[in-house]
Amino acid sequence: MDKFIAHILVVDDDDGIRSLVKKYLNENNFLVTTANSAEDASEKISIIKFDLIILDIMMPGKNGLEFIKDHKKKLDTPIILLTAKGEANERVEGLETGADDYLPKPFEPKELILRIKNILDKTLKTEQVRIIEFANVKIDLNKLLIHKNDKEFKINNTEKIILEKMINNPGKTFSREDIGQLIELDKERSIDVIITRLRKKIEIDPKNPKFLQTIRGAGYVLWIE
Repeated sequence: MDKFIAHILVVDDDDGIRSLVKKYLNENNFLVTTANSAEDASEKISIIKFDLIILDIMMPGKNGLEFIKDHKKKLDTPIILLTAKGEANERVEGLETGADDYLPKPFEPKELILRIKNILDKTLKTEQVRIIEFANVKIDLNKLLIHKNDKEFKINNTEKIILEKMINNPGKTFSREDIGQLIELDKERSIDVIITRLRKKIEIDPKNPKFLQTIRGAGYVLWIE
């Protein structure tokens, strides 16, 4: 079995801190991507699934707390906050908002590595095996992949959130409003487009769906045999 290499996103507006943290993490066999702002980080997480995020609180533009508030509902990635010594209120707010841990600056690199490993170990131990198979379809929510016959399809985080909720509630009808609240989207047409996209990935005949069906006037339901 290949050794698991965690992919970490480091978000800090300070070039020096970003470079140092990346160096420490690379030396400890982590794959690292960096972002110099919350806006830059938002773009990165939209295309890459990270295993952990190291996030500075105080940044120009959107700060770290605003980033968490914007994304935590759709983002299941653990977050470690980097804080200044005097930011006790921000640390508390960050933990209440959804961060998993914090580390005050300046910090010892070894302590950062230990905190990262502790969180990743805990995550891997508690993470459910999210591989679901039915008919000729295999959905791997951990790897964000759907296998159908001999084809492989990638799914994004939004599609994963919808699938995971439906898989955990087979036979339950979800209205467009339910799905919209789940993914923070209020445009019904956009939700229909996402469902159509998912059908193309899991159905043999997307125009005559067997699994992800429409309940007229009510919403959508996933039937798993």
